Amino acid sequence: MWGVERPPTLREWGGIGRAERIRLARRASVIAGSAIVGSNVLVGLETFLLVQLAYNGGQMTFATTLGAPNFPAVVAAIGVGLVVNVVLVFAVMVPQLRWFISGEQADRERRRSVQRIPFAQAAATIVGWLLAVLSYVLLSLDRLSADDLLGVAVAFALAGLSIGCLTYLFAERSARPLLIIALQDHPATHAVQGVRARMAAVWAISCLVPMSGLLIINLGRGSGLLPPAAGRIDWTTVVLAAVGLAAGVRVIMLVGQAIIDPLTELRHAVQRVQDGDLTTHVDVYDSSELGVLQHGFNEMVEGLDERERMRELFARHVGDTVAQLAIEHGAGMHGSNCQVGVLFVDIVGSTTLAEHRAPEDTAALLNSFFSVVADVVDRHGGFVNKFEGDAALAVFGAPVELDDPAAAALAAARDLARGLTEALEIRWGIGVSYGTVFAGNIGAERRYEYTVIGDPVNECARLSEAARSGRYPVLASGDAINASEDESEHWTAVDRRVVRGRSEITEMYAPIGLDGQTPLSIGGLISGLLGPAIRMATGSSKHSDK
Repeated sequence: MWGVERPPTLREWGGIGRAERIRLARRASVIAGSAIVGSNVLVGLETFLLVQLAYNGGQMTFATTLGAPNFPAVVAAIGVGLVVNVVLVFAVMVPQLRWFISGEQADRERRRSVQRIPFAQAAATIVGWLLAVLSYVLLSLDRLSADDLLGVAVAFALAGLSIGCLTYLFAERSARPLLIIALQDHPATHAVQGVRARMAAVWAISCLVPMSGLLIINLGRGSGLLPPAAGRIDWTTVVLAAVGLAAGVRVIMLVGQAIIDPLTELRHAVQRVQDGDLTTHVDVYDSSELGVLQHGFNEMVEGLDERERMRELFARHVGDTVAQLAIEHGAGMHGSNCQVGVLFVDIVGSTTLAEHRAPEDTAALLNSFFSVVADVVDRHGGFVNKFEGDAALAVFGAPVELDDPAAAALAAARDLARGLTEALEIRWGIGVSYGTVFAGNIGAERRYEYTVIGDPVNECARLSEAARSGRYPVLASGDAINASEDESEHWTAVDRRVVRGRSEITEMYAPIGLDGQTPLSIGGLISGLLGPAIRMATGSSKHSDK
C-alpha cells in the first residue's frame, strides 16, 4: 500500500510534515486501488475460465471461453464487483488516511479501527463478489438453467473467499505504517489478528479453494450436473491446479514476508542489545502474536536498561567490587576475617573552610578531593569503603585479595600525598595501618552496608588525626611497614606513642622526603635520628621470622 520494502520506523513517520503525509496518502490510495483492481480482475478471469471449462467438457477453445455468449455478463459482473469493492475499501480507508494526515494522537477507538482494517477490507471484497454474482445471475437469467446458476454461484463464492483472504493478507501488511503510529503509546498486549488467522488464509487460498473446486468438478461430472470431459485431458482440473499453485506461491510469499520482517528486525535488535545498546527499540506494527512479541521485547529492553542503571548507581554507591559480590552472593549478612591495609584521609580545618565558602563551593571542593582519593585508591587495587563528610576510608585486600595489601596501602598513601598536593590547596592528614579485620555486611537485614571492623581501622584514623596536627602529613603504623615487602625502604620512623583510644604503643613512620613545617617533638626527633637503625632492626626481625 505504501510502496516500501520494509515498514517505516516511528521516527521516520513522526518527522514528516502535513504536505508529505498528503502525498504519501495519495500514493497509498493509488497503489491500493491498483492492487484491488488487478487482483479482482485476475481472479475474475480465472473463475470465468474455470466455469466455462467445467460446462463445456474441458475444451480449451475460443468459442467456448472468451467467445462464449455469457462472456459480456461475466465482464459486467466483474465490473460491478470491482466498483463495489473499491468504493467499500476506500470507505474503510478514507477516515484512517484523514487521521494519518492530521497527525493527531490515536485514541482507543482509532486504534481499534486501524487494527481491524484487514477484516474490514476482506469483508468489503466479499460483499463486492456477492454483488458480482447477483449481477451475473440477473444478466443471465434468460440463458442459464437452475443447475447452471448453482454452479456459477458456487464458483464465484469460492473465488470470493480466495480474493477475500488475499485482500486480508495484503491489507494486514499495507496497514503497518498506520499501526506504527496508532500503537506508539499503547502497543498491542494481545493478538487482534493472530498468526493462526494468517495461516488459515493461506490454507484457504492454497488448499481449501482449489481442492474444493476439484471435488465439486468431479462430483458434478459424476452426478451429471456437469458434462463429462470431452478429451483425454480434463483441462478444467489442469487449469484449476495451475491456479491453485500460482495462488499458493503468491500468498506464501506475502505471508512469509509478513512474518519474516518483524522476526528479522527482532533478530537485529537482539544483536544490538547483546552489543550493549540498551536504547534499542523496535516499532510495534503487527496486531498478531508478533506484535505482542515486539511490545514484549521493548519492555524487556527497558527493564534491562533500568536494571543496568540501577546497577550502575548501586556500584557508584558501594563500589564495583562490592556490587558484583552482592549480585553473586545475593542478600544476607556475609563476611569473614582477613588481613588488610587500611588508609584514612581527612581534610584539616574543613569546618573553617565551610564557614567561609558557599555551600556549593564546599561541595565542589569535596568532590575534587574525593575524586583524587578514588583515582589513587583504584589505581593501587584498593576499595574506597566510605566517604564520611570530609574524610575517606580505603581498604586494600578486601573484598578483593591482594598479594601485598600493606604495600598497596603504603604506596597509595605516598601517591595520594603527591596527588592532593598538586591538585588542591588544602591541608590534610593520611593514616595507614595494617592488621586483621572483619570485612563484610554490617547492619540489619533490611538495611546494611559493606565495611571493615577492627583495631587497624581505629589505628589508621588516629594516625590520620596525628598527621593533621603534626609535622608529617602522612603517617603509617609499624605493623604496616613490617608487613610490607617492597615499601619499607620508602619510609622512615619518626615517632612512637600511645595514640588516643589504644593501650599499646604505635610506631609511626613517614614517607622519606615528605614533611610539613611543624617542629618535631622530642620523641619525633629521636625517632628520626634512630630511624635507619630501627628499620634495620625490624628488617632483620622480619628476615629471622621467615
